[in-house]
Amino acid sequence: MRVKDLMTRDVVTVRTDTPLKQAAALLTQRRISGLPVLGDDRHVLGVLSEGDIIFKEQGTRERPGLFERLLAGPPKQLDLKLSARTVGQAMTAPALTISARRPVTEAASTMIEEGVNRLPVVDHDDRLIGIITRADLVRAFVRSDAEVEHEIREEVLLRTLWLDPGVVEVEVDGGEVKLTGEVETRGDAEAVPALVERVPGVVAVQSDLRWRTDTSSTGRCPDRPEQRRRPPVYSCSRPCSSA
Repeated sequence: MRVKDLMTRDVVTVRTDTPLKQAAALLTQRRISGLPVLGDDRHVLGVLSEGDIIFKEQGTRERPGLFERLLAGPPKQLDLKLSARTVGQAMTAPALTISARRPVTEAASTMIEEGVNRLPVVDHDDRLIGIITRADLVRAFVRSDAEVEHEIREEVLLRTLWLDPGVVEVEVDGGEVKLTGEVETRGDAEAVPALVERVPGVVAVQSDLRWRTDTSSTGRCPDRPEQRRRPPVYSCSRPCSSA
């Protein structure tokens, strides 16, 4: 699943000269927690979040402590945020963005590692085309078993690994995936469950895949047909141990 499959395309945005009060009203009215800040040609200059406004609100009452100052950045940026009247003065910049073609798992990792709740989605020219939030990722996780199975067969087996989906039996029950069947190489047998684990909505993976060629010991190339016609002699239940 790619970011483009989950992102919201109708994005509420503001500009650097938008009054902070007006931006705060937008957050409240639209029930959203952040706004991309756009410059010319829809390039993302930063993001205004609820946290930025709360920081400003706190700063008008008391000088923030060390932790808050570290989050705000350099002293000049801190002072600018505390005295902010416009979005450009209060926003967090530069903005973290992501391409629409990137995997959803990358968006999730970025949000967790960077401690953000949303990522503006940009095209190849870094122009805004959408936004993806943690709520979008949660919706992906609660997909039906049928939707999860379809993605495993089409995206993981066919498009990513170039495997015939018919060689792997996929069973999904309550997000728990069981894989059985026979693939060509040990590398395939290890790659399939590793990639399936990253499919949104998958809770656990049990792999009982068998393989014909142990490329880890023979050094043979799995892409050459003359090296693939061997009887199935290896099998494992994940995690695999040496055959």
